[in-house]
Amino acid sequence: MVFGFLLALAGGLVALVSAPGQAADSPSGPAPTVIVQPGDTLWDIATRTKGREGRDATVEEIRRLNDLSGYDIDAGQRLVLPRRR
Repeated sequence: MVFGFLLALAGGLVALVSAPGQAADSPSGPAPTVIVQPGDTLWDIATRTKGREGRDATVEEIRRLNDLSGYDIDAGQRLVLPRRR
């Protein structure tokens, strides 16, 4: 029983460490993340991340990095962001 608990704990830690999209990004450190605040939209986050120019492309990149099938996000959700270039 203790072994099963430790195995589950180890699996959970691996899942936390391997955030979506990090393998495809530069290995120069952890990818930036943001915690979604109440009222945030992907477009708000994209604008804060990269500015208005290229905002739609940034929304699509955020969706790709986080395996989002749609455009809905929830307060408290952690999103991996594209690296600033």
